[in-house]
Amino acid sequence: MAHLPRRRESIPMKTTTPPQPGTPTPQAGVRAQGPAAKTSAKTSTKWTNWCRLYRSEPADIATPRDEIELAALLTRATEEKRTVRPVGGSHSFTPLAHTDDILLDMRHFRGLYAVDPVGGTVTLGAGTHLWELPGLLEPYGLALANMGDIDRQTIGGALSTSTHGTGLAYTGYAGMIRALRIALPTGDIVTASPTQHPELFEAARVGLGALGVIVHATIDVVPSFILHAEERPVPLADTLENFIDLSREQDHVEFYWFQHTDVVARKINRRSPGFEGDKPLSGFKHWFEDELLNNGGHRAICELGKLIPKTVPALNKLAARTMGNRSFADTSHKVFVSPRRTRFREMEYAIHINDYQEVFSEVVRAVNAFPEGITFPLEVRAAKGDDVWLSTAHGRDSVYIAVHRFYREQHKKYFAVLEDIFKAAGGRPHWGKLHTLGPEDLHERYPKFGDWLKVREQVDPNGILLNDYLAKMLGV
Repeated sequence: MAHLPRRRESIPMKTTTPPQPGTPTPQAGVRAQGPAAKTSAKTSTKWTNWCRLYRSEPADIATPRDEIELAALLTRATEEKRTVRPVGGSHSFTPLAHTDDILLDMRHFRGLYAVDPVGGTVTLGAGTHLWELPGLLEPYGLALANMGDIDRQTIGGALSTSTHGTGLAYTGYAGMIRALRIALPTGDIVTASPTQHPELFEAARVGLGALGVIVHATIDVVPSFILHAEERPVPLADTLENFIDLSREQDHVEFYWFQHTDVVARKINRRSPGFEGDKPLSGFKHWFEDELLNNGGHRAICELGKLIPKTVPALNKLAARTMGNRSFADTSHKVFVSPRRTRFREMEYAIHINDYQEVFSEVVRAVNAFPEGITFPLEVRAAKGDDVWLSTAHGRDSVYIAVHRFYREQHKKYFAVLEDIFKAAGGRPHWGKLHTLGPEDLHERYPKFGDWLKVREQVDPNGILLNDYLAKMLGV
């Protein structure tokens, strides 16, 4: 990797100052309003992740207002031998953001910094939440080519953990990256792209927050489009045989399977520039089906299953046959994203697409043989392979099998049974979801893992950006 500069590059002007020509600046009105934030809040402020599995009491929570304050924070932390962990939406199920030292909140690095309609890219602040994107992109007639079903994450967090959606013609978010602006532990702030610091760029496209702090990212976008959704219960046997062929024929396919049932809730989303006669869900229908039935109803099933375990098989059969039996069309993000009100813990592994039928058949047998009732379904998706070093789809089209458990129930035994199956198949775990892999496992699964570690050592030899969880997992 080329030697990184010891002197910081020019830093974009604050939003209240007229920008220099060519300098990316946030769209007006996007940054948080109100008094300027201090670079650190009171001590012992508690932090917890969304699934309520990990908690910490950081010594400080830093909220820098611009790149100058961010650089100063990292420089000071390096000099004082402190550690810094960036946090996004706190939606990772792992303790990636866990720290008892400095927790770095990028809330002031939000919004749309630049639009290039000719090149088909936009530049977004790392602290921008995915749910904010429609309001930022729609005025330009643009959208992300693909999205996952949850939009609570920030851009920085989604990129750093190899977050993805479904569709064999589309990569995860990391595959959309064209350039990154990164603050390093030295205080240097650099632009990384295929032509500028290319090795840092390759590593930082999925950097786990350990290679520097993403300030903003330039990513691919497409013209806005409509998704036609068809959601139906179909036989499990058909899905075992036809999921891959269907995923190659259709734009976006996924399904949910409940323990002790013989049907799945399947979703097929077809892309088009217009509605073609299909209509969006009415406000009442959306509330009744997505909020009352799928969220409120499923929460009730989880609570009842926990209270009276013998009811789980009947509850699951009811859920499988009533969940998702409709057709509609809407703007892409309204179809990709689903509300998730019931908290859960999750493990997800990516397996080679050619291994899907054998692996999922084994998973079905293991789940049905598990002695406890499981009220959360398994979710199955597929995504296009890419060349991102730590992407879960590196070098291969992949099928993702996600395993969930209600957050008020014990998940470890259940996850361990299925993780053994995934590991035996050479599966790669989602970086933001629960798993037990260590450095030897990761070297086996990621051809570029050693190169990634070398870049990490070069940019952060003192481990300023590590926590105990990362250090153990990476073997550093």
